Parts: sequence; C-alpha cells; structure tokens
Amino acid sequence: MFKVSKSGYYDCLNRGPSKRWSENEALSLAIRDIFKESFGNYGASKIRAELIKREYHVSRPRVARIRGANGLFTKTKRNFKTTTDSKHDYPIAPNILNQDFTVNGQNQIWGF
Repeated sequence: MFKVSKSGYYDCLNRGPSKRWSENEALSLAIRDIFKESFGNYGASKIRAELIKREYHVSRPRVARIRGANGLFTKTKRNFKTTTDSKHDYPIAPNILNQDFTVNGQNQIWGF
C-alpha cells in the first residue's frame, strides 16, 4: 500500500528516534522554559539569544519553527499613541446650534 519494503518497515519499527528528533525535543523543553520565564513576551530572536547563553547552538528559523509547533505565540500590546492635538492655537469654529438640532427646512443654519 505505501510501497515500502518489509525490511525497511521493520527496521523503522526497531530503530529509535533520530538524532534530530531528540534534539528538537530537548530544544522544545528549553524554549518552553524560556517562553514562560519571559511571560510570553520573547520572540524567536530573543529566545535564540537565551539558548546561546545556555550553550545550545541553533538558528533563529529553527527556534521559530519549534516555537510555532508548540503553539507559543507572543501576545504583546502596542503602546497607546495620542493622535489628536487638542492643545493648539488654531481658531475653533463657533457652536452655532448649541445642541439644538431642530430646523424648519433645509439649508437654514449655516452660520453665515
């Protein structure tokens, strides 16, 4: 069905996990620890820097891939930015209506 030889199938069953798989499992544990310590703020670059301090030699894309596979995503909020400058010296239009929006017809209150 899968076009695999019998010897290859049974060899795969008896063979242990690969070196890469074992390394990824160890990295997953280390990445989870670092992510928890940073309260979910560290991305792949900062996690990689921490891993290098802990003597793991790994690339940033590999850290990002393992972090994503474990469902560890950052939840950072953006800082509030004021978009309105209310402290200016520009002239302000007069309040002609004074919150009275009742009119008898069209084009009556224009402030002219």
